[in-house]
Amino acid sequence: MSEEKKSTRRELLRPLHLLGIALAAGVFAAVVTLVTTGAFTARVNNAIATGTYQGLTPIGLGLVIGGGAFIVTLLIMSMLILAVDPRQYEDKTMDRPVLYDGEPDEQTGAAASDDVQQKGPAGGESTAS
Repeated sequence: MSEEKKSTRRELLRPLHLLGIALAAGVFAAVVTLVTTGAFTARVNNAIATGTYQGLTPIGLGLVIGGGAFIVTLLIMSMLILAVDPRQYEDKTMDRPVLYDGEPDEQTGAAASDDVQQKGPAGGESTAS
């Protein structure tokens, strides 16, 4: 049938995608702030319209919280990207997360073969001295 083409690191970590993720986090934080402060209720809207609302309006607060979430998300993702040296993975295709250790099969297989060599074939102590 058809083989799946593995994406390269460059294709996986496009800056536009990172900005989109940060924008989604900022919009989500702003919407949650607007809903929890009652920005869509008649009482709050009437207080804002008559000038009796004290403090930052819910829309202003939502913009501040959303902008802060956008910036914090960008900073966290950029720091995570800096943890990896891009020259190591420039020409390789990536099919698993970069910061993980080696394949689990390789680690358990190597540990099992060392254990068999030390204990001998029957599981007891090795007779070779």
